[in-house]
Amino acid sequence: MLESSIPTTRPMTMNKTQESSRLAVLHALEILDTPPEAAYDNITQLAAEYFRADSAVIAFGDETRVWIKSFWGEAVREMPRANSIFQLVLEQDGPVTIPDLRTHPRFRDHKLRFRERSMVFAVSVPIRATDGEILGNLTIFSERPRLPLDPQELQSLERMAEMVTSQLELRLLRKQRHPEKEIKSAADKRASWPQSSDLRRALESGEFVLHYQPEVDLATRRIVGLEALIRWNHPERGLIPPMDFIPFAEECGMILPIGDWGLSEACRQIRRWMRQNPQQDAPRVCVNLSARQFLRTGLADHVEALLMQSGTQSRQLGLEMTESSVMPNVHTAMEVMINLRALGISLSMDDFGTGYSSLSYLHSFPFDVLKIDRSFVGRITDGAQPLQIVRTIIELARILNLTVVAEGIETVEQYRMLTQMGCQCGQGFYIARPMPAEQIDSLLRLPGRVLPDPDVLAAQGFVA
Repeated sequence: MLESSIPTTRPMTMNKTQESSRLAVLHALEILDTPPEAAYDNITQLAAEYFRADSAVIAFGDETRVWIKSFWGEAVREMPRANSIFQLVLEQDGPVTIPDLRTHPRFRDHKLRFRERSMVFAVSVPIRATDGEILGNLTIFSERPRLPLDPQELQSLERMAEMVTSQLELRLLRKQRHPEKEIKSAADKRASWPQSSDLRRALESGEFVLHYQPEVDLATRRIVGLEALIRWNHPERGLIPPMDFIPFAEECGMILPIGDWGLSEACRQIRRWMRQNPQQDAPRVCVNLSARQFLRTGLADHVEALLMQSGTQSRQLGLEMTESSVMPNVHTAMEVMINLRALGISLSMDDFGTGYSSLSYLHSFPFDVLKIDRSFVGRITDGAQPLQIVRTIIELARILNLTVVAEGIETVEQYRMLTQMGCQCGQGFYIARPMPAEQIDSLLRLPGRVLPDPDVLAAQGFVA
């Protein structure tokens, strides 16, 4: 059996300064989070035909993902950076040959697949900036084992990668020759905390954490799922709630790498719970998607790759999106959701009632969960009108065969009224606060995963 020709020496590790410098070049090129570009297709076609390969890829890697700029053979958009061939090229600071992906330790547990095609052989060379920093990689793939490239062939592949570098130089020259208008002057730029550099540093330093809030069957108090909620564990400011940094992350573009981290971490945590108790299913964990995450190209491919890499079953992952994310681009949203549902992932409409509330579109979209916004739940004891709104939403969910979840249950009276109206599930401080995974471990070990009364949980420190 052919063994990988990747060196067995300790791989090169980039320090934070090198990584920041590399990312700065990529952001200056504005080549990330954009669709594939025809300018690179001639190079991938040349590589595939010259080496008689089944596919050829040009890609660039940011903090968490590898963005595909040209793919000769398939229309893949992006994939996670962890355990990618790009990551290997970055670690080795040079070409990488993998004679058999099926036996390589990074890929043998999950086949490297592009749609329905399983790849076996790969050779990848770095795409460098003019100062030598690795920005991406050019890779050729074959569906069958083959001999490694000889030195002359490898040099030819590197020459093709240099053609990509030339394209990048032209891209920068065009940007310098025709700079875009400045939307804001320096005086108008955001001066408040946090800055985008703070968010990037927090991501690189591992300061973001996920807390999990139980969703329960209101009739039995049995845990039926968990909602993953991000927090920023700042070394000086302590635990920072999402409303204090997520809006700016949306504004400055950091929401994509932060959101990708959240998705990856949720999948990893599901896998940990599976290992801790293999006799019992891990709980379904729901992750909130931002509007930019939801509508970007290739979301289903990205999620599928995360599931494969983490060993998580699709039925254990749920994705939540708001009405405001879905309604502005209905046709794109429908396509994205159909692809996600085809993977077996649960889809929830979050904060229902606060946005467009288009009943015709709700009937068409492939949601399986409807979440009543906390603003309605919080007012159901205030009079007939708020109560009737919630009752109508619950009835609507029943007609559409959707599971309904009430958010923000904070009192015993709200809990009682929702149960009497036929609301199936709920979450809120009255039931259990968001908490670290370590505390969730204790709740998952309860008999039948049934939560005791709130007073008992409060005595144990789970509820304020």
